[in-house]
Amino acid sequence: MRSFFCVLLVLLLSGCDRNEVGDVSLGVFTTKDIKLDAFTDPVITGVTCHVSSIEANLDFSDPSDSSIACRQTGPITPDMLSQIDKSDDGEVLFTKSKSIFFKSMKIRRILDAENQTLMYLAYSTKETSGSFKHSLSTVPLWGTDAYSRSATTTD
Repeated sequence: MRSFFCVLLVLLLSGCDRNEVGDVSLGVFTTKDIKLDAFTDPVITGVTCHVSSIEANLDFSDPSDSSIACRQTGPITPDMLSQIDKSDDGEVLFTKSKSIFFKSMKIRRILDAENQTLMYLAYSTKETSGSFKHSLSTVPLWGTDAYSRSATTTD
C-alpha cells in the first residue's frame, strides 16, 4: 500500500512544471487554462522571460498561441555575450510539448548585433489555421556592461 502512494505521488509531481508561476482558469465550463511560465536565460542570466500559453487539460493538443515578455533582471556582461550563438537563427533555450503529435512551443535567442539587442522568439512548430503562431520580445543591451563591446564582437 505504501508503494502505491509513492507511485501516485511521483505521477502527480511529474505533471508539475517547476517553471510555472501562474495558472489562470478560463472558466467553469472549459478545461483550458492560461499557464504562465518564467525562465532565466541559461547563459545571459541577467534576462528573465515570462511566457503565457493555453493548456487544454483533457485534449490531445494545446492551442498554438503564446506570448512572451523578456526583461533585464540582472547584469549582462561581455563574457556572457561572448558565449552565445551569434548565427542568424540563434539557439533554442526552452521547449515545451503542446501535443502528442509532435507539436511544441520553442523559445529561441537571437542577437541583433547591429542594434545591440537580444531577441527572444516564442513559436509553435506546427502550422495552425495557415500560420505558425509566434511572439517576439527584445532586450536592448543599452546601459549594460555588454553594450559597448557587443557591436564589435563577432564569431
